[in-house]
Amino acid sequence: MKKFNFRKVLDGLTASSPGGSSGGGSGAGGGSVHPGGTAGAAGTPRDEIQETLTSDYFQICKTVRHGFPYLPTALAFDPVQKILAIGTRTGAIRILGRPGVDCYCQHESGAAVLQLQFLINEGALVSASADDTLHLWNLRQKRPAILHSLKFNRERITYCHLPFQSKWLYVGTERGNTHIVNIESFILSGYVIMWNKAIELSTKTHPGPVVHLSDSPRDEGKLLIGYENGTVVLWDLRSKRADLRAYYDEAIHSVAWHHEGKQFMCSHSDGSLTLWNLKSPNRPFQTTIPHGKIQRDGKKPESCKPILKVEYKTCKNSEPFVIFSGGLSYDKACRRPSLTIMHGKAITVLEMDHPIVDFLTLCETPYPNEFQEPYAVVVLLEKDLIVVDLTQSNFPIFENPYPIDIHESPVTCTEYFADCPPDLIPVLYSVGAKHKKQGYSNKEWPISGGAWNLGAQTYPEIIITGHADGSVKFWDASAITLQMLYKLKTSKVFEKQKLGEGKATAEIVEEDPFAVQMMYWCPESRIFCVAGVSAYVVVYRFSKHEVNTEIASLEVRLQYEVEDIITPEPEIIPPFPDASSQLPSLKSLSGSTNTVACEGTMKDSIPCLSVKTRPVRMPPGYQADLVIQLVWVDGEPPQQITSLAVNSAYGLVAFGNCNGLAVVDFMQKTVLLSMGTLDLYGSSDPYQRQPRSPRKSKQFAAGLTELSDSPVSLELERCKSPTSGKDHVNGHCTSPTSQSCSSGKRLSSADVSKANRRGPGRPPFRKAQSAACMEISLPVTTEENRENSFSRSRSSSVSSIDRDSKEAITALYFMESFARKNDSAVSPCLWVGTGLGMVLILSLNLPASDDLRQSEPVMVSPSGTVLTLKGAVLTFACLDCMGTLTHPPYEVWRDPHSADDGEKTRKRKLVMHSPSSSQDMGDHQFAVICSEKQAKVFSLPSQTCLYVHNITETSFLLRADVVTLCNSVCLACFCANGHIMTLSLPSLRPLLDINYLPVTDMRIARTFCFTNEGQALYLSSPTEIQRLTYSQEMCDNLQDMLGDLFTPVETPEAQNRGFLKGLFGGSGQAFDREELFGEATAGKASRSLAQHIPGSGGIEGVRGAAGGVIGDLTRARIALDERGQKLGELDERTASMMASAEAFSKHAHEVMLKYKDKKWYQF
Repeated sequence: MKKFNFRKVLDGLTASSPGGSSGGGSGAGGGSVHPGGTAGAAGTPRDEIQETLTSDYFQICKTVRHGFPYLPTALAFDPVQKILAIGTRTGAIRILGRPGVDCYCQHESGAAVLQLQFLINEGALVSASADDTLHLWNLRQKRPAILHSLKFNRERITYCHLPFQSKWLYVGTERGNTHIVNIESFILSGYVIMWNKAIELSTKTHPGPVVHLSDSPRDEGKLLIGYENGTVVLWDLRSKRADLRAYYDEAIHSVAWHHEGKQFMCSHSDGSLTLWNLKSPNRPFQTTIPHGKIQRDGKKPESCKPILKVEYKTCKNSEPFVIFSGGLSYDKACRRPSLTIMHGKAITVLEMDHPIVDFLTLCETPYPNEFQEPYAVVVLLEKDLIVVDLTQSNFPIFENPYPIDIHESPVTCTEYFADCPPDLIPVLYSVGAKHKKQGYSNKEWPISGGAWNLGAQTYPEIIITGHADGSVKFWDASAITLQMLYKLKTSKVFEKQKLGEGKATAEIVEEDPFAVQMMYWCPESRIFCVAGVSAYVVVYRFSKHEVNTEIASLEVRLQYEVEDIITPEPEIIPPFPDASSQLPSLKSLSGSTNTVACEGTMKDSIPCLSVKTRPVRMPPGYQADLVIQLVWVDGEPPQQITSLAVNSAYGLVAFGNCNGLAVVDFMQKTVLLSMGTLDLYGSSDPYQRQPRSPRKSKQFAAGLTELSDSPVSLELERCKSPTSGKDHVNGHCTSPTSQSCSSGKRLSSADVSKANRRGPGRPPFRKAQSAACMEISLPVTTEENRENSFSRSRSSSVSSIDRDSKEAITALYFMESFARKNDSAVSPCLWVGTGLGMVLILSLNLPASDDLRQSEPVMVSPSGTVLTLKGAVLTFACLDCMGTLTHPPYEVWRDPHSADDGEKTRKRKLVMHSPSSSQDMGDHQFAVICSEKQAKVFSLPSQTCLYVHNITETSFLLRADVVTLCNSVCLACFCANGHIMTLSLPSLRPLLDINYLPVTDMRIARTFCFTNEGQALYLSSPTEIQRLTYSQEMCDNLQDMLGDLFTPVETPEAQNRGFLKGLFGGSGQAFDREELFGEATAGKASRSLAQHIPGSGGIEGVRGAAGGVIGDLTRARIALDERGQKLGELDERTASMMASAEAFSKHAHEVMLKYKDKKWYQF
């Protein structure tokens, strides 16, 4: 028999009703259906509201990326500009300078970056990618762009080297050949060093790929080539033959020169370092295994792990530094990755927390033929960036000014607040600024290049990140920077779990029991609330004073239960014995208790974690005011929390999960309401409310609770709603409003109910699930009636419709609103949205005066109002009759532990934003409700649906926020298919719809959020936050806000150029290269070898970042910069030529004077 779907009946009624931009909507209240279209006796207010936002106000543009580059692979440093570049496995490049100078660029191919090489002090960067392409990036613009690309077709790139002040790039390949590329034209020279010419003819084996290239510090005409199998060749570029060949029987990983050019050092795969002298290349004149154990019988020390890289840096006034990564002994398996610094006879091993990707030694001079004078080492780790100070004997590290520790513990949720109260940032900073940690270097951070100014954007912004270890970080995000303000550890309210406890929480979460799942922050009242993955909520208040106090805690029993056998018995439930839960048994549906006897020690009425019972010292900042925990019921763990809302003016916190809703008074520390979703509909007659509460089967536990970094399978995600779960056995997924996926097989009701009862990733329970439904009359929540018993009626007809169904609470919103149709004035309300698109309004009856608030009970009662939408409800907002956003009321912050105010009876200062309650007939408020499928605007109190807009048919929304922009208000939506949309309010006209980013994993879905002033963010990788703007104005001003990567700096002069170099101007070598590698001498390279691809040249980047006049100005500025640079170079060359001419003239004159009076026979 076909099931009759009540929703279709409702939708049919709404579609046929007049009014509304897309065919009107419907408001259902008190069990009957009301067609939309008539907005009250005084006429519709929609004619009076002038909407100011148009599509011209919107444009999508990425602004900045914060955090540590995900999966780094390469590192480069410009010693003159003092900027650092990091390449990644995903083809991204991050360029970092002084704090505030942080640029992100991406190779279109997405191929991993193998190597990066700066054109020192030229404002350019060469990247070599895993797809065998070289790219030249222009850094003289705020958004770097590719000027040229060169794709190798027949050979794989393994190593690149660009000598200082040279325009010829050496490129080594997997076949062992070395090619030469002109950096200016990005064309391959005809000059090639073939591997078979470089090695001796008698050698029978291939030397392997090129692993090193560098020119001799003594003579730029000599190129040192290192091959993987242990061969090193010094190639004379002029005579095109090998000057020397050195062989070693261990594979080579890296090579480093002594600055005089007479010696070089190699690192090998057996953990050895060999030092070679050019005069005797037959064997190394020194071989050491720094971490090898010396054998007793005088044998060679035992081999160690490979030394992956070595640097050999000289100092004028001390011994040289030899710095290398790897090379540890094999017997120390537990040893962490380390960097070894050998300085004279002293050996220092610096252990790292993560594997070393690369390191670079920073030196005072860019010239390779001078004393290097190293002052720091930049170490790039897999998940961190460390800079070690070499100028102090204990090698302290520098304090890192970048926000690269976002991922210290994996991020599980984010919130973004733009234009928040200006005093918050200094206040949070003052409680978060701990005493500077000891042991850091006292020197300035050495990566200090670029320039950055504050820009025109002045409003304060705060980003909050919740993490898997229970920590919460508050960040100052003003003016597209990011700086940590304050860190809160929410796990501190709980006892540490002992290993011998037998994993009390294993049934809920296997690891990270304190992971933060949801956060709610009221910046004005400074109330902060977190919901944790182990089904608890903690309410925090802010104080500037340290306090020693006990943590108040409550336990709430919230379970949606079903029974196998329907019995007519006990009509009366005995009062629930556990007084700590503050309520008698408020079971919405009782049951699943048939197997109690045989299960023995079944968990019941215990929370997942235990709150500290002793007094706890709480430092200034956020201090726990109340912990609320959901408890186990009859051996079933509590379900994870799916929605959370707090209101400081009312003193209430509300949260829901797939079982029901709880409302707690955090001022009186009492539970006001704890009931199943079904019972919120408010009718004591279970039959009457069926049309208003259609429920489909196969509803899964709500909440995005996968906390791992690994992306979830896309096949599952594409059709999965954020408020659904998935059955791990069958791979079946559903949206709360859609039928099952076409690809997944249908589940039997037993399978479904099993999946229903557990959250994502939870093991299936052995107990059979049952499918009976019970109804309970509304509880009376006053203190005196708390001991009363509750009647409950059961009906098999109800259970047949509601079999296997759960209706998650997906959205909550406290507001001064009209709870019922005939209300004449606003009153405190709690709006509740469910996973089936139902909206319920609960009336909150608060004590009339503030004096009674601490003693008189608060009453919570369903109003009977029910509104419907398609899809799970995501967000609520209220507008006044003029279309202005109305904020929920709040209590102005006051320090709960202020010393000057001892008495507890001080007045609370409340700010109410109630709409104008003029006495004329008509409606005074608009309620904006957005679900994952559609948005509706209702007029209140008449509950007429004025506007409805079906946002998506084939996908579903992941996030929707009502935000302010340019003193107006709009609804911003992010869809699972990657579209970002904005709709006008209240008329819901589409203003922007851009296909921005397909949701490739749950991380983006879980962390995407919008905020005011056209800003948004999401976690683009496990370690990085990507910020974007949807405001045209910010897109236009972005150029001014971004930092400059290139600043004009004079290249330092070379120290001792020597007499002969001074005589000939020192430009002979550069000319020599041109002559050797240029087309005239070397000819053209084979066309099939590499293909030149012209880049967008930077102008594209400018056009993308700024339109119109700003773009023209920037283009002109770039042209002027380039012209100025060329003129500067011309000046330098002219001055150099004049100096050399003068030197030559002076020398000639001295020679003439010396020999003037001598006869020919005296010479």
